[in-house]
Amino acid sequence: MTGRHRDGQPYASVYQRVWDGPARAEAERLDQVWSDWTVLYSLGKRSFYAVASWDGPQLVVVEDATSEGLEGRMQEAEMTRLVQVAPPSLAPRDNRERPPTGPSDRGPARRRRSPGGRTA
Repeated sequence: MTGRHRDGQPYASVYQRVWDGPARAEAERLDQVWSDWTVLYSLGKRSFYAVASWDGPQLVVVEDATSEGLEGRMQEAEMTRLVQVAPPSLAPRDNRERPPTGPSDRGPARRRRSPGGRTA
């Protein structure tokens, strides 16, 4: 065997290039800021990904080429989640739950009159 890998050769440090360092640092920052999300940067696709860590029926993954765009998509996903998981107190009530507002017997004296003068 020849070259630097042969037996007896001293250890030599090799320069390790950091690909897309600023983008990877931005992904790390977003991962710390958004606690409900896991943010990643893909070197192969050169885009940002975020995976939601909340419980739900399906996995939520958003992707964008920029960190600003990713944050916007994350906000949209959270708003969609809030709309879908509305508390029951804000849901429309069933008509059977409402108490009657007026007298239940509407006799002839209480009927509305149509514009022609006849009772409706």
